[in-house]
Amino acid sequence: MFKELIEINSRPKPFQFYTADELWTDEYTSKQMLNYHLNESIDLSSRNKNFIEKSEKWIASRFDINNNTVIADFGCGPGLYTTRFAERGANVTGIDFSENSINYAKKVAHEKGLNIAYVVKNYLEFETTENFDLITMIMCDFCALSPEQRKIMLKKFYSLLKPGGSVLLDAYLLNSFHQREETASYEKNQLFGFWSADDYYAFVNTFKYEKEKVILDKYTIIEESRKRIVYNWLQYFSKESLITEFEDIGFKVKEVYSDISGKTFDSKSNEIAIVAKKPSNIFEK
Repeated sequence: MFKELIEINSRPKPFQFYTADELWTDEYTSKQMLNYHLNESIDLSSRNKNFIEKSEKWIASRFDINNNTVIADFGCGPGLYTTRFAERGANVTGIDFSENSINYAKKVAHEKGLNIAYVVKNYLEFETTENFDLITMIMCDFCALSPEQRKIMLKKFYSLLKPGGSVLLDAYLLNSFHQREETASYEKNQLFGFWSADDYYAFVNTFKYEKEKVILDKYTIIEESRKRIVYNWLQYFSKESLITEFEDIGFKVKEVYSDISGKTFDSKSNEIAIVAKKPSNIFEK
């Protein structure tokens, strides 16, 4: 038991393990995540309804979304943005590896008579011959990726965009990192039974990596018949470090905001939203 407690409280290297599929593709937890997505009053898996409506209107205005706009939403979840984009006439593709979320999004699209292409896939592996005017990645999904995965993602975005096309995504700033502390806790049926329909014990360790500006929430879930470990990594950025990652791939960063509703950038905010453009030609600055 002592050795097991050492393992539970052990600190891995930054992004040493990747278990996103445990959270999003497990039949039980993916249903729980969908429930959080659809709760309109909280900011957890998705923003609250008022923010979604406000931000979608800003996005539609900023990028002039219309019948001629081709959009891909990476990490689309149950279609909270893709549905709204399609209602404006856009040609929309949504990518997510939660089958439950995609099935819900497809159901909504069918009920509304919308033609939206949904793909159940880890977006790091998504491939298509189509090119897009706009790529979105919302709810700070970018922060959950390792440096190597982020580079893969940005290269993919660049290759999938039309010349002159844009990426819009949000991320956590260092102000938010500084508010986090290392903690360790233990609870029976933590998060009101989020992890399993059966009884379980959850050990939750929050590790802070000062040099890399990374936070890990490590969940060790122990049931009668199995033990699981889920690693929830979050990378935090300065404005400059996030811009650098885009520019290293060849993007031109056009604008930064405090969130994806177009709020004026404030260096004291906890989040940042970035608009990065694929140059139309080699001479574009």
